Amino acid sequence: MSTDSPELPTPPPPAPTGPALVNYDTFAKLELRVANVLEAREHPNANKLLLLKIKVGDVEKQIVAGIRGHYESAALVGRQIVVVNNLEPALIRGEESNGMLLAASDDQGVVLLRPDRETACGSKVK
Repeated sequence: MSTDSPELPTPPPPAPTGPALVNYDTFAKLELRVANVLEAREHPNANKLLLLKIKVGDVEKQIVAGIRGHYESAALVGRQIVVVNNLEPALIRGEESNGMLLAASDDQGVVLLRPDRETACGSKVK
């Protein structure tokens, strides 16, 4: 009778922690552009969302942004922001969103990413 125990399979390595890494080609698919905010209003069906009418180059479109409570609608009109311009359209609480603004958040709240000087509407962010 053998006292050897059968070999157990080697367990897989632990899954990496943190966000998934992307290569440059994947990142380069994002079209980041400077947009002008033309209008801003509260979303009628969500208390954390604002509807922004923006202009990117010659194109006007609407985006839905989760910044209500951090920014007043009137204060956004006339500002420049940075948006993901080629995000697939989405229906968010009954309103179409055709892009996404970029913002950062910390323990003091949410801040919009924007150029540090006025720049041409539609300028590419690199």
